[in-house]
Amino acid sequence: MGWLFALFLLAGCQTVPETGRRQFNIFSASDEMQLGLTSFTQMKTNVPISHDPKANEWVQRVGRRIAAVVPLPGAQWEFVVFESKEANAFCLPGGKVGVYTGILPICRDEAGLATVLGHEVAHAVARHGGARMTEAAGLQLGGTLAQSWVDGSKYAQYGPLAKNAWGLGTQLGVALPHSRVQESEADEIGLLYMARAGYPPSAAVEFWQRFAAFNQQQGGTTPWFLRTHPTDDQRVAHLKSLLPKAESQLKAP
Repeated sequence: MGWLFALFLLAGCQTVPETGRRQFNIFSASDEMQLGLTSFTQMKTNVPISHDPKANEWVQRVGRRIAAVVPLPGAQWEFVVFESKEANAFCLPGGKVGVYTGILPICRDEAGLATVLGHEVAHAVARHGGARMTEAAGLQLGGTLAQSWVDGSKYAQYGPLAKNAWGLGTQLGVALPHSRVQESEADEIGLLYMARAGYPPSAAVEFWQRFAAFNQQQGGTTPWFLRTHPTDDQRVAHLKSLLPKAESQLKAP
């Protein structure tokens, strides 16, 4: 049975493009893509779509340039602007990209938008979604097994306490740190994509500085260890350190 388990682990190991980081993902690329297509279809039904011609033309133009340099096999590229005050964007497996109108003023220009789209598309290329689902499934299984052991032991009266400790411990010690690693990785990969698409990488630093100012205006005070993303200062410093590599790959638009 040991060799079967080893084979399972080997089959689930993946190498993230550009960074070379190894991650575990039990989901196939086709499974992820199907989930992405289904989710995007539902979202277009449930969330208002913006019909602002300027915003749509802007997102389509920048999106096509980013997509042209991104290695995402089988992608069915689609860029949709959603009417929402939320300052956010996303890219689902399969090349389904959503941009909320709330982030466009912070983008300010095409290079700012390229920063956002490069980052979000990088998540899809790195298959971060499948890795997160794999992690969640593993933590849930571990919690179930641990709870079963406690319930059948002389420590059964501590079952509720053990359950809460497991949930808090895995969230702070596994899920959130892993999320921050993925976000930093998407920053790095996205920086390369925007450079290859002809956008100056230095614009990414300027965008995240503007985003940091926006966060301050919104009163964001979440401690770093409770964040799904690195702090704004950490992001800016990390991107500055990556500028020489990205600028060496800058292509003429």
